Amino acid sequence: MSTFKTTEGYQIIENWMHSKNQEPFSFQYKTWQKYHSGYSGLVVAPTGFGKTFSVFIAVVIDYLNQPEQYKKGLKLIWISPLRSLAKDLAKAMNEAVDEIGLDWQIEVRNGDTPTKDRRRQERLMPDVLLTTPETLHLLFSQKKNSRWFKNVKCVAVDEWHELLGSKRGVLTELAIARIKNLTKQLQIWGISATIGNLQEAQEVLIPYKDLKTIQIKAKEKKKIKIVSILPDDVETLPWAGHLGRSLSSKIVPVIYENNTTLIFTNTRNQSELWYQIILEEEPDLIGQIAIHHGSIARDQRNWIEEAISNGQLKAVICTSSLDLGVDFKPVDSVIQIGSAKGIARFLQRAGRSGHSPFEISKIYAVPTHLLELIEVSAVKEAVKQNEIEAKPPMVLTYDVMVQFLVTLAVGEGFDRDKIYKLLKETFVFSYLTLEEFNWAIHFITQGGTTLNAYEEFHKVVLDEKDGLYKVKSRRISMLHRMNIGVIFSEAMLMVKFKSGGYIGMVEEYFISKLKPGQSFILSGRVLELSTVKDMQVLVKSSKAKKAITPSWNGGRLPLTSYLTHFLRLKLNDALQANNREPELKFLHPMLIRQAKTSHIPKSDEFLVELMQTKDGFHLFMYPFEGRLVNEIMASLMAYRISKIKPLTFTIAMNDYGFELLSDQEMPLNEDIIHSILSIENLMEDVTASINASEMASRKFRDIAVVAGLVVQSQPGTRKNNKSLQSSSGLIFRVLEEYEPNNLLLKQAYTEVFNQQLEEVRLRAAFERISKSKIVVKQTKGFTPLSFPLKVDSLRNSMSNEDLSKRIERIKKQMFKFEE
Repeated sequence: MSTFKTTEGYQIIENWMHSKNQEPFSFQYKTWQKYHSGYSGLVVAPTGFGKTFSVFIAVVIDYLNQPEQYKKGLKLIWISPLRSLAKDLAKAMNEAVDEIGLDWQIEVRNGDTPTKDRRRQERLMPDVLLTTPETLHLLFSQKKNSRWFKNVKCVAVDEWHELLGSKRGVLTELAIARIKNLTKQLQIWGISATIGNLQEAQEVLIPYKDLKTIQIKAKEKKKIKIVSILPDDVETLPWAGHLGRSLSSKIVPVIYENNTTLIFTNTRNQSELWYQIILEEEPDLIGQIAIHHGSIARDQRNWIEEAISNGQLKAVICTSSLDLGVDFKPVDSVIQIGSAKGIARFLQRAGRSGHSPFEISKIYAVPTHLLELIEVSAVKEAVKQNEIEAKPPMVLTYDVMVQFLVTLAVGEGFDRDKIYKLLKETFVFSYLTLEEFNWAIHFITQGGTTLNAYEEFHKVVLDEKDGLYKVKSRRISMLHRMNIGVIFSEAMLMVKFKSGGYIGMVEEYFISKLKPGQSFILSGRVLELSTVKDMQVLVKSSKAKKAITPSWNGGRLPLTSYLTHFLRLKLNDALQANNREPELKFLHPMLIRQAKTSHIPKSDEFLVELMQTKDGFHLFMYPFEGRLVNEIMASLMAYRISKIKPLTFTIAMNDYGFELLSDQEMPLNEDIIHSILSIENLMEDVTASINASEMASRKFRDIAVVAGLVVQSQPGTRKNNKSLQSSSGLIFRVLEEYEPNNLLLKQAYTEVFNQQLEEVRLRAAFERISKSKIVVKQTKGFTPLSFPLKVDSLRNSMSNEDLSKRIERIKKQMFKFEE
């Protein structure tokens, strides 16, 4: 270790840091020293402690110590999940090398990079390239691309916890495997926040037996202060959504008390709504607050990010678009509107405030629903116990493998045996069989056994001269390059003024429901729809008092299993709330009402409520497992009951429970309730209770696009989701009938079970229920737990005004009844 301290490179860095009155943290120094000794590894440290410079400076020191070992061009590839993150990092790195006196070119390459800059980079790559997984694969599709990577010394993956568990993570694994194959001596480093499976995360990133690996954890801990913003009164019959608005008067003082506040919402439409709510509450903030989310014009997002850095804005209402590592020093508080749905996400957002190492990160929790206060208490307990969710990695994603093979074939071509060996060395394809690999080769060369009659699926050919698999068609090469990637969302339409000027993006399904002349809100403006032409929405400014806020499907996040575990524990504690956390103490009257009118389930109990109203017969169950699992459970219960007696149901669900409503009495007693909650034949009944084939068909659409079975983007045009579904649905049905063992078809069903049906979590929930005492209560009216479900079911069929009147009427009836 002392030898490392005497090296010229370390001495230069030490002098540089002294000139800035800084010293390295112990984890930074350890990373530099281990890099110097030839290690690869994973750095785990809190936000704001200089994780980036732990790896970046390690490469700089190594270069300063042995410049003769480094050739011209790429030395370090820095993979980042977000474009905005890369821009911010490049700025910090350039400042550092300028101060150190190092003549390095540090550049960004992603979808925003101008064409002239890309061509210049291709002639001579910079010393450090900050890029995304998709852009790296685009580089692999260029002719003679291996020359760019032959002298790379290090690949660093920033925010690895964000990529892990997604197909973008798989692209990252494959990119590293190819670069390692091309260069003599590659070191691989990941940078991550804390997650529940750090060792596994490291093994996924660096599965190579020939590399020495280490995990370096910072001893320093980030202090976090979690404050709940409590309403003035406790509603003993709470309902979701309305409460946040009434707390806006308590949010404004927080904004004024701090330099800059980030206000996080889970969806884009919530951010648009909250921009309006805050301005209605405090009009003086106009010009001092802004909205930031993925559907706002890039130039406007860039301006907002600059304005935050310069301290020009008092508050920014944002989504996950500002979740990750962008270093905004003026930000000294964070507000979370509603539930963050997960412990890691809550901590990630808290870490955006107090960004320098020893500042306290302040986060204010604003409930939109009183029960969310129990979630805040649950998060506090999880933080105290240092429990954070795991991110399970993906395995055997055949669609990404097929795309990767065609990418290599479009580029320089690939050798069949060598590429099979390369795939087997990665974590994601470590269990790939030779039979499955041969299927993939047959698929990209012949279209498989079913689609072989169609010339368009004969993409790759074996070149007899050099024995490499290549794409010879210029058209196939062009289309493939245009469609590299694995990110899918609802098709987005560009919103522009008729007179010119870009405003932002909205999802196709939202705008398709509007008629010309109707008004909606985007980017803080009230706009009137004029017409939709191709992929553009033409609008004009509107003075309408009422306007629709766009809804984005991607925002319906489920509660994580870790958070639901702590939620159940806190509910268990709730009745002893008088001397405990402020959240539970505040909720005491509501919880007393729940105990009086029904029951508060302990952590080893499962509550079922039955009730009859003029609407019909109600069954309420409370798994506390998050929306996705509750939705599947609701369908399963409806299916199992209808096997006993044919009934039709209306279903409502939230993160805590679900409701089945029928106009006929359900055949339910305690024995039948035990039997319908049985774990026996669980997945068979789940598959029968939902349209698994239809779900798999929808999932297959994305798989088909990744694997190149259907082409989304073509020159000058882009297929909408309806068209994609039609094309992929046809192929899905053909494969179901004629090639049921097709790996992409099997993958569609696997993804439905793992991601949409959450099979592992569903089984765990039923195992927990099987060991729990099932408590069945006949109630005379709605309870604090069932009332929010009733409101959610009404919300789908009523206007806000009618809904409020109906809610007040139900409440009056309830309280009158109880008197």
